[in-house]
Amino acid sequence: MIRGIHHVGVHVRDMDRMIRFYKDAFGFEVVGEPFAWKDFELIDQIIDVPGSAARGCMLRAGTCYLEMFRFEAPAPGVTTPLNPYDKGYTHFCVDVTDIEMEYARLKGLGMTFGHSHPLDAGHVKSIYGRDPEGNLIEIQETAANCDFRLDLLPPVKG
Repeated sequence: MIRGIHHVGVHVRDMDRMIRFYKDAFGFEVVGEPFAWKDFELIDQIIDVPGSAARGCMLRAGTCYLEMFRFEAPAPGVTTPLNPYDKGYTHFCVDVTDIEMEYARLKGLGMTFGHSHPLDAGHVKSIYGRDPEGNLIEIQETAANCDFRLDLLPPVKG
C-alpha cells in the first residue's frame, strides 16, 4: 500500500548554510543523526552511483521529509539549478496559510522570486522562488474550493 511521499532529496553545495536556511525559512528540523559514506558498496548499489561519497541529513518538513545531500564524489554533472521545464524533479512545494506574509518573510531570508507578488489562480495562490543555492521551491496557499488541499488527505495510518 502506498502511503504517500516520504521525502524529497536535494543536493546542496553548503550543507550547514542550507540547513540553517530551511530551518529559518520553513521550520524544517533535522531529525536523527547526520550521515555520511565513502567506499560503501551497498550505498553505491542502492543509489546506482559507483564510487559515491557524500554526507547528508533528514529534515522533518511538515507531512514529509527533505533529504539533503552534499556529494563529494562524483562531481556533479550539472552545476546550474534546474528550471521548471527541465527534465526530472525540478521543485518541491510548501503549503502555507498566508502566502503574502510568507513571501515577504522568505524574501528577507534570501529567497529570490521572479514576480513581485504571489499570483492568484482562483483555487490556489502560488509563486516559484529559489533558495540561496538556486534550488526551485514553490510556495502555495490553497483556497477553500481547491481539490488538492492538504486537509483533504487521509490521515497517515501506522
